[in-house]
Amino acid sequence: MKELIDQLEQTQLLTKKEFEYLLQDHTEESREYLFERARAVRHKHYGSTVFTRGLIEFTNYCKNDCYYCGIRRSNTEASRYRLTKEEIVACCENGHALGFRTFVLQGGEDNAFTDEVLVDIIKEIKENYPDCAITLSIGEKRYESYKAYFEAGADRYLLRHETANDEHYSKIHPNELTLENRKKCLWDLKEIGFQVGCGLMIGSPYQTVGCLADDLLFMHEFQPDMVGVGPFIAHHQTPFAQESNGTLEQTLVMVGIVRLMLPKVLLPATTALGTIAPNGRELGILAGANVVMPNLSPINVRRKYMLYDNKICTGDEAAECRVCMDNRMKSIGYELVVDRGDRVK
Repeated sequence: MKELIDQLEQTQLLTKKEFEYLLQDHTEESREYLFERARAVRHKHYGSTVFTRGLIEFTNYCKNDCYYCGIRRSNTEASRYRLTKEEIVACCENGHALGFRTFVLQGGEDNAFTDEVLVDIIKEIKENYPDCAITLSIGEKRYESYKAYFEAGADRYLLRHETANDEHYSKIHPNELTLENRKKCLWDLKEIGFQVGCGLMIGSPYQTVGCLADDLLFMHEFQPDMVGVGPFIAHHQTPFAQESNGTLEQTLVMVGIVRLMLPKVLLPATTALGTIAPNGRELGILAGANVVMPNLSPINVRRKYMLYDNKICTGDEAAECRVCMDNRMKSIGYELVVDRGDRVK
């Protein structure tokens, strides 16, 4: 196993069978070795700094009906909301004062936020905070829409592919959503010039170790700037309410493998990691991650943006959350920095 980990660090690629072996047959000893090598690679490129992103969840309306998601359109129990432009800009003002230099605008695929509305919001944020990066995480759009956002000043785009296996994709999404189109969107974003992020849930229903190996091979081909890796966590108002959650162990293994395969990638220790384990985000950083994403959304809407059950950080003030995160990172020898946090070249 150690030889395979060394090989991955040196070549940044394995065969599908080798990836499956690494994902399936790890021991406590091999995991520790993987995390040690992942940390070494992460330190080589990013030192002990941790980048912060201010997350603004601006709408929980969504036209899609993904089987795993708590804000799917069929969930009639969800308490829906939309932030106004003024509320979004106020979140940025608060975040900038706290030292955030990247704002992540995340929401469901909400038709009320037309291209015109989004371009106006992006331009206003960029005009007010030219030293900040804007990341969008708003799903599948037309090429022309992505181009308009980029020209308005958006810098990055997060679009999790969720699974690179066609059969698996069809089991966790309704028929109107296809892996082919999801991948097309990712390639469109890259062509336009965005820093692009993809990613997946670990332990989602019907996922096999072969699916995870397919994910790794796709990500190696795509060479994203960012990768989001978090555990699947069931939501009680979805078709997958009774499914088992993904594990901390397997999620951390994937984080470590991604770091060795994509040495310079921006890799968050996700909120979902912190949800399945109290020290999940710290363990994510120690497995090779280098980004955290505290929540800047108004407190009164945070419990409404519930993609999965028991999500953490739904009641903290942004300032409290920032101080708490700073202390958490210091406790393991890392430091939050005031920085846009771009990927190193």
